[in-house]
Amino acid sequence: MQAGFLRVCLVVVAAIVNHPLLFPRENTTLQESDKEIIQKLKKHEENLKIEQLRLEQEIARRDAEINMILEGKEENKLPWDFWSTISMVIFLLIEIWRQDFQDGHLQEPNNEEDDMSLWGNIFQAVSLPNKTALATFYERVIRSTTNDAARTREFVEGFADDLLEALRSVCNRDADMEVEDSVGVGSMYENWRVNKPLVCDLLVPFTPPEPYRFQSEIWGSANSSPEDKQGYGKIKVCRPGEEATGCICDKTKLGEDMLCLLHSKNNETKLNSEMEVLLCSKNTQNLDTDQVMKWFQIAVTKAWNKISHKYEFDVTFSHLDAPGALKIKFRSGKFITLNLTPVVQYEDSDAYFISHFPNSGLPNDFSSGTYWLLSFAVYERRFLTEMAKRLPENSCHLSCLQILTFLHQKQSALTGQSGLTNYHLKTALLHLLLARPALDWSFEKLDARLREILKYLEKSLHEKKLYHFMIGNGSLPASICLPETFLVAEPLNLFRQFVLHRSIYKKTMDSFYEMLKNASVLINEYTLHNRFEPYGIAV
Repeated sequence: MQAGFLRVCLVVVAAIVNHPLLFPRENTTLQESDKEIIQKLKKHEENLKIEQLRLEQEIARRDAEINMILEGKEENKLPWDFWSTISMVIFLLIEIWRQDFQDGHLQEPNNEEDDMSLWGNIFQAVSLPNKTALATFYERVIRSTTNDAARTREFVEGFADDLLEALRSVCNRDADMEVEDSVGVGSMYENWRVNKPLVCDLLVPFTPPEPYRFQSEIWGSANSSPEDKQGYGKIKVCRPGEEATGCICDKTKLGEDMLCLLHSKNNETKLNSEMEVLLCSKNTQNLDTDQVMKWFQIAVTKAWNKISHKYEFDVTFSHLDAPGALKIKFRSGKFITLNLTPVVQYEDSDAYFISHFPNSGLPNDFSSGTYWLLSFAVYERRFLTEMAKRLPENSCHLSCLQILTFLHQKQSALTGQSGLTNYHLKTALLHLLLARPALDWSFEKLDARLREILKYLEKSLHEKKLYHFMIGNGSLPASICLPETFLVAEPLNLFRQFVLHRSIYKKTMDSFYEMLKNASVLINEYTLHNRFEPYGIAV
């Protein structure tokens, strides 16, 4: 019996010691391509199974003998069945652990840590164009694209003013919104738009008719928004005489002979029905993004019908998932696109609640329902204007952004959209503009600054952290005049979606490094293609 017991123990110890998970060798990283190691593991597994089968037969053969022996043993000694059970349990655990290890680790080719180590070495191996090639590319391709940007802006602004004036005239002044003058934002007004067609983005602030008013609420206020809605806010339509906390008649007990003229049944129906059904979410006083979009599209259509006879071109909606994505098509076949987007001003600042903004580089569905995203586009344009005054003449900061957006757009056409957007590229530039001395942005350092922005983006992607430039940035110049509320707020991570969605993250990283590898080829190809076409770019 003792010999059999020792034999069982030796087999168990041998199985444990030789198991690759419990006692790993010097290199436990098993590559799928390492056939020799995999073959050894399979052979080892087969030997274990043979030994296990032999052991089970040995145990079965001795069952009768063990039972007879156990009958004559003292009660304080452990029965032989106990040791047999322990042996079988240990083998079972080892087998389960081995299967889990093999299925979960050895056969997982897309382990994120392995990807990270692979990705981290790619940038060092990428050869970006030199200073001369970049300068030539910029002059022949980028600069030629923006020659007519000023004329496009001038035409669009004039047309937008005429269209909004017509819109005001067709609106119901008692129930409709009051529309203010448009505000130009985005790449066309910051002078870094590259890819055609040239698109102008115009914000159109609107307010409710008297005596209504808007009451805005941002994240971090008394009624906080959910964690995933940081950067968003809600807009409440306050009825006449009503504060955000409610009418005074809700707090004061009125006498039997007294009546609240604002909230009597008759007046309540008359005052609330048109306004709240038109723009608010059902059974609430909160502005709904889709309701506002429908209202604005109908209003723009009426306005164009009123003035269309004055123009010799056609205007249509280029797509219906944005309030005012318009396409102006001339008889010659050429066209101009613009985005008129209704927004609500946040208090007395230049920050605006925005529902849809297709060319901001943000997802089309970034706002939904009663949650509106805060846009700091006016402040970003102001910051770039301020920095331009401090930087050397003919600085390279916008040139870097133009080259990056060009490469990104071409890569997106090849491999599809990823989680990286033009807005992320712009945010990286803004952070580096604030951190670097002004002299470092001379045009002679274009290649160095371009490489630095790419390395900054790579670092941010690896860490899955790219903070919003305006929110929580206490280093902003005082001349920007950003409200204190946003300066002291918690920083907003624009890459938070990568933490939540691993598949999007992997596609973004693959696309980013593919863009780096294709950069030299694309730049050389477009430079040569435009060698004899100094006034245009093939798109």
